[in-house]
Amino acid sequence: MSTGDLLSIEPQELQFPFEPRKQISCSLQLFNKTDNYVAFKVKTTNPKKYCVRPNTGLVMPRSSCDVIVTMQAQKEVPPDMQCKDKFLLQSVVASPGAAAKDITPEMFNKESGHHVEESKLRVVYVAPPRPPSPVHEGSEEGSSPRASVSDNGNVNTSEFTTVTSRAYAARPESQDNSSEASALISKLTEEKSSAIQQNNKLQQELELLRREANKSRGGGIPLIFVLLVGLIGIILGYFLKKT
Repeated sequence: MSTGDLLSIEPQELQFPFEPRKQISCSLQLFNKTDNYVAFKVKTTNPKKYCVRPNTGLVMPRSSCDVIVTMQAQKEVPPDMQCKDKFLLQSVVASPGAAAKDITPEMFNKESGHHVEESKLRVVYVAPPRPPSPVHEGSEEGSSPRASVSDNGNVNTSEFTTVTSRAYAARPESQDNSSEASALISKLTEEKSSAIQQNNKLQQELELLRREANKSRGGGIPLIFVLLVGLIGIILGYFLKKT
């Protein structure tokens, strides 16, 4: 916390979780330690890069005020995540009952005899928090596998590949046997069902053939008998007439 005679500033440095092509904000809390109205003004060495809301304002006696500093989206990551930008927060005692519209640049002019308190704040880039990995694999020693980095900065993936292969080879054999048994049972069930359907179909065809054969035998014998009787009757009639 940066502490002056008029305002306490927290935090004392502006920390931005830097991510390329993303707008990032952080906040400052100003606390008025006096019984007076205190006017403040925020300046920066790089005004095109930052947006401050509010950049000027009033802090009531024994009260606090929040200031939001927004860094515009940056295209590239700076070397070594270092930043040379700085902020200057000026504060001065204002008239009792003053409003924000009463704040003028002249109030922060030291040459005019005003007592201006100044606090310098530096900008710090911090790495953003990494999201949790969706894949969690443990090595034989119980630690998670990580890709190693060689001295020249190249990623060495041999360690990761080895651990991944171990994890794959260490699957329980019972799981594989259970899968094979399930597949075999399913296949046998399908074959049994197909055999039953074929058997039923053959039985139906056989029954149909039997019925057709019975009909053929049942209709053929009476017809021959009638023809024979008729032929014998004709022959007997012929002989009777002749005699």
